[in-house]
Amino acid sequence: MKKTLALLCLCFMFPSAAFAGSTRENLQARVDAAKTVLDEIMAAQDKTIPMNILERATCVAVVPGMIKGAFVFGGQYGQGVVTCRTGHGWSAPVFIRMAGGSWGLQIGGQSTDLVLVAVNDRGLQDLLKNKFKIGGDASAAAGPVGRAGQAATDWKMNAELLSYSRNKGLFAGIDLDGTSVSQNSEDTELYFGAPHNFESILKGSVDVPEGAKDFVLDVAHQFVAAKNRK
Repeated sequence: MKKTLALLCLCFMFPSAAFAGSTRENLQARVDAAKTVLDEIMAAQDKTIPMNILERATCVAVVPGMIKGAFVFGGQYGQGVVTCRTGHGWSAPVFIRMAGGSWGLQIGGQSTDLVLVAVNDRGLQDLLKNKFKIGGDASAAAGPVGRAGQAATDWKMNAELLSYSRNKGLFAGIDLDGTSVSQNSEDTELYFGAPHNFESILKGSVDVPEGAKDFVLDVAHQFVAAKNRK
């Protein structure tokens, strides 16, 4: 009940985010924004995702401008894209939604860029589900920061996903427990111009659309570069 009220509150505060239909143009803008977010984060020198995490990543999700708002109830909502490592590079992107709520006496709002990194095959399997909840169906941890730094061993043993946020230039790990992640099949079908299931796309069976090639090549560059810098 509390979660439902929180999401209703968010829809009231940000109706365009909650109810606006997608067009091919704004889906392309979402892909382009994901590339921009990744470029800016990876250019942050020692304040970015550590090399050993880049090397192990099986999938990367980028959610540009996730909206977090609160008026007694708290809520957050965002849409982004996911690409996964395949046997011949990185997959075409699919579209996802993220939503969650919190309870407490609070007021305010902000926009935050989010990055989720799947660090093992369990994380990949989570992203193939139609919907899952972070902290419930999937284990997640706030990701460590520092390009050359070695992360603590806990995430290697326990976490399926590592989560990061960027707000007003600050990049840091974030706790997303309770946030749901769901496949956005409608946007994915619209972008590709035909229905495809998430598994076939993320496992590399579907060609990368022309408009997504820059984003996918950018992800590939960052992760190949990490291995080459060892």
